[in-house]
Amino acid sequence: QVQLVESGGDLVQAGGSLKLSCAVSGSIFSSYTMGWYRQDPGKQRSLVASITSFGSTNYAGSVKGRFTISRDYAKNTVYLQMNSLKPEDTAVYYCNTMPPRSASWGQGTHVTVSS
Repeated sequence: QVQLVESGGDLVQAGGSLKLSCAVSGSIFSSYTMGWYRQDPGKQRSLVASITSFGSTNYAGSVKGRFTISRDYAKNTVYLQMNSLKPEDTAVYYCNTMPPRSASWGQGTHVTVSS
């Protein structure tokens, strides 16, 4: 089984930066592709960025060039560095495997970008 704890969300001004962390416990971290997802009220969760077990990354078009996903195997942690934040980035951010395991969703971390 796996447990995920997201942190780092905050209220920031447009154009600012924020770094999210996802602490992973369990035996699957090194073997699975991990992803960051986000969800606005009334919308489904969507994939923002992903990183494979060997470090290959992919990004949603809306964040490409602004966000960077990374992982630290020694710390069992996945990061999302967010730069040049926009109000439309406001959402609850979650981490999970990709594809996500329904039982592994955590509480998420809230990111609010003001204009």
